[in-house]
Amino acid sequence: MADIIHLLPDHIANQIAAGEVVQRPASVVKELLENAIDAGADNIKLLVKDAGKTSIQVIDNGSGMSMTDARMCFERHATSKISKAEDLFKLHTKGFRGEALASIAAVSHVELQTKRDEDEMGSRVSIEGSKFITQEPIAMPTGTSVHVKNIFFNIPARRNFLKSDNVETRHIINEFQRVALAHPKLTFFMYHNDKEVYHLSEANLKKRIVSIFGYKSNEKLVPVNEQTPLVNISGYVGKPEFAKKIRGEQFFFVNDRFVKSPYLEHAIRAAFEGLIAPKKHPSYFLYLKVPTESIDINIHPTKTEIKFENEKDLYAIIRATVKHSLGQYNVTPELDFKRNANLDIPYSYKNKVPQQEPPIKIDRSFNPFKDQKQASWESLYTGAENVDFLKPLEETELEQSQLISQEYIGFRTQQLHQKYLISSIKSGLVLIHQTRAHQRILYEHYLSELSDGEIVSQKLLLPIKLRFNKLDMELIKEMQSELENNGFLFEKIDKESLTIAAFPAYLSETVIPEFFQSFLAAQQEEIPGQHFSKTDVIAKILAKTNAISVGKSLTPKEQEELVDKLFSCKEPNYSPFGKKCLTTLTKEEIEKRL
Repeated sequence: MADIIHLLPDHIANQIAAGEVVQRPASVVKELLENAIDAGADNIKLLVKDAGKTSIQVIDNGSGMSMTDARMCFERHATSKISKAEDLFKLHTKGFRGEALASIAAVSHVELQTKRDEDEMGSRVSIEGSKFITQEPIAMPTGTSVHVKNIFFNIPARRNFLKSDNVETRHIINEFQRVALAHPKLTFFMYHNDKEVYHLSEANLKKRIVSIFGYKSNEKLVPVNEQTPLVNISGYVGKPEFAKKIRGEQFFFVNDRFVKSPYLEHAIRAAFEGLIAPKKHPSYFLYLKVPTESIDINIHPTKTEIKFENEKDLYAIIRATVKHSLGQYNVTPELDFKRNANLDIPYSYKNKVPQQEPPIKIDRSFNPFKDQKQASWESLYTGAENVDFLKPLEETELEQSQLISQEYIGFRTQQLHQKYLISSIKSGLVLIHQTRAHQRILYEHYLSELSDGEIVSQKLLLPIKLRFNKLDMELIKEMQSELENNGFLFEKIDKESLTIAAFPAYLSETVIPEFFQSFLAAQQEEIPGQHFSKTDVIAKILAKTNAISVGKSLTPKEQEELVDKLFSCKEPNYSPFGKKCLTTLTKEEIEKRL
């Protein structure tokens, strides 16, 4: 029998490695920016076309490469950073595996131009899908330009898995922001489709944060600074009152490298415990300096995951440091989200002592039953003779949602924990999540209205001005026509703000800021653009924004109306976001428990 094990050709091995390193255009951006920083550049330009699907180019003024190195850098595991295994635990650079350029070249067309300061001429190298095309001398300034075109041209299945331009652009900007935040002393430019997105001059950390996320973020930041033998911590955390419902502006850097660490993120949340409402997320920009031998960043190809030698100690230090910073800058009020402020004792009465004991007056002649007409016990059973308590249940083969709708008999509902509604059906009980049920009702209502195209706008007496960072404003501009078609009218839109002159009549004026926050969050989700209805997104956001919240008390009439409308929906079982609206408990299940 012939041998069946053989070595893979280099171009296939490179494509497999590319699957780990190059997941999307943003992966290319990350690797090229980090290479520029490792080359000692202090001025870096990123030029992107069509969300990176057509072209990604990074130009730097770093040290450049010789003609030999320009060719060698595309070989697998070709690196100048490590020479022995021990070097993996003494890393001071971004890249070290020697996989990035080889992986990128395996799935795209790459043109590299590079020149060292001591060389008279530079070198241009062209590679297509790991295949070397040409190398020739060129005249150019000192530095390097890497131009990546037609990503995944030779792997159509991978290219088809890319998301919409909005989503892919968001990922690219996220990577750009992470690198720019890690190196505030460097100058960065970013252009998308020949349009400037960022021009970040050399600055201190706070100015860099403000230049990326808008000047309004300046008032949100609380400085953090702590030095210990184990770790030096610096950076900023957001004030509790600026915590958001959606994640964002959360950055951990270890030795100037962006990392993801759920364990350390939990330390931040623990520091904010009692200061922010549940399901809200604080912002933070924290920089950790640790000995290189105490961490392992070689556990994942993208190098965003990290392993710490003293993880538990770091957790305690971070938590204590953030709590101390919040307390030092007087932003740690004790909050009780269930407290009724109307029951608080006024400050002017807190330390007062009553001059005399208040008198107690009793009306001994009071009789609560005097002149009260007593109803006869027979009246309690009025109408009972018309009810058939022994009527058998009808069998049906309808789907569950239709079955419950058909079985619902309009019995009086009961609210439980201001979150659920309990109602009777012929076969037992149904338990309904009031918020999700209302979301489903509103979603189908708005979807119908938006699809009909009959949108009524309501003018504002005083226009509302909302501020967002540059990236969010770009998303709003791209969706401007869609928003205007659905009832919004904008008086002015600039780089960091928009002024609203009119809004859809079905939206409350007070929830307009929340609507836009949800709208922007939805645009950043992983949703394929080609098969995605923007009207559907707006209907979902409207439903989420206007739905009754958990903790709201409902009158019996409101409860019954909610249940009636839910069972009139096309899909009462699930909310617009795929979560269950209801569950049933049959008579048999109840009897087993009793």
